[in-house]
Amino acid sequence: MAAIAAILSLLLISSLTPSSNALSNNYYDKTCPDAESAITDAVRKAIGSDKTVPAALLRMHFHDCFIRGCDGSVLLNSGNNNKAEKDGPPNLSLHAFYAIDNAKKAVEAMCPGVVSCADILALAARDAVTLSGGPTWDVPKGRLDGRVSKASETVQLPAPVFNLSQLQQSFSQRGLSMNDLVALSGGHTLGFSHCSSFQNRIHNFNKTVDVDPTISPSFVRSLRSVCPAHNIVKNAGTTMDPSSTTFDNTYFKLILQGKSLFSSDQALITSQSTQKLVTKFASSQEDFYEAFVKSMIKMSSINGGQEVRKDCRVVN
Repeated sequence: MAAIAAILSLLLISSLTPSSNALSNNYYDKTCPDAESAITDAVRKAIGSDKTVPAALLRMHFHDCFIRGCDGSVLLNSGNNNKAEKDGPPNLSLHAFYAIDNAKKAVEAMCPGVVSCADILALAARDAVTLSGGPTWDVPKGRLDGRVSKASETVQLPAPVFNLSQLQQSFSQRGLSMNDLVALSGGHTLGFSHCSSFQNRIHNFNKTVDVDPTISPSFVRSLRSVCPAHNIVKNAGTTMDPSSTTFDNTYFKLILQGKSLFSSDQALITSQSTQKLVTKFASSQEDFYEAFVKSMIKMSSINGGQEVRKDCRVVN
């Protein structure tokens, strides 16, 4: 599996490079000036009925950009003997696609065939952060939607068990730096994780110890109460941090306390440079917000697709 992921990553590296050549903050000013407000309204309504929507939309955007660039390919449904990205193992827990559908419907009613699904997803991810108490920013727009979506390519997504070297390779192949890696990881302040994503740290860690020694003992006890060794409770898990519906810098504070969920989270303090950033963001929410915004703009500018879909779930 690792070898396949490496090969696929190399095949796609040439197309996954940040580029803002075709993107502009005022891209729809003349062709669909009310698009952003319509998208924000749709996201706000979705959050009003489900507080997990912000985390879902932010994760959805990230998972979209890391496969074929930010082209909305994660939104496509499977069909015609093709299993799409959303049905790949890392994406089975993605949800709130209806929020994007509702935003698209509203925008299409105003400006048919103008605003791409990829742009809607990028804007919705921004709104998810802002409406959760986080920063806001101007999203460069002008992405096109992709026509290809393959579940097999989702093996390229960074896994919760990755170490720092694996994370660095994954991000660098997409033109993202270690600073971007640490800043974007702060998105884990929102949301919920199933036991399967951190089970490796609290049971049978390796041949010599049962528990990852970097985890706080009290935290292990709380996690084991939710996720026993032979857990049979479907969808069991825990929130990413105690303030999981608020976008803040709690995530970084938890890493320093040994209370992060994923191996990939705790890996951020295994090098001097990344530990310095974690400490900086833990002590200054303002510094985290500033870095997060820069990295989100950079990540969301990765090259994408070829068309403006009429329906985000199917190609034209």
